[in-house]
Amino acid sequence: MTELTFPQMSPERPDATGVLATWYAADGEAVGEGQLVGEVQMDKVDAEVFAPVAGTITLLVAEGDEVAQGAPIARIA
Repeated sequence: MTELTFPQMSPERPDATGVLATWYAADGEAVGEGQLVGEVQMDKVDAEVFAPVAGTITLLVAEGDEVAQGAPIARIA
């Protein structure tokens, strides 16, 4: 199992949080390695989240939820 985490978007503020803006993959969906699966926002900056491996994604965070940098947002098995 591979865990996807909220990216470190503000190294100077490691305790800062962001928002899971959009999921492009549905819970339980098969995803391919390198596939765009989500988008996160922090301080008006967006970042894309890609699947590092192929498998079935389990979403741990809902769209609009506030998330800490480095916190798990999904798993791929």
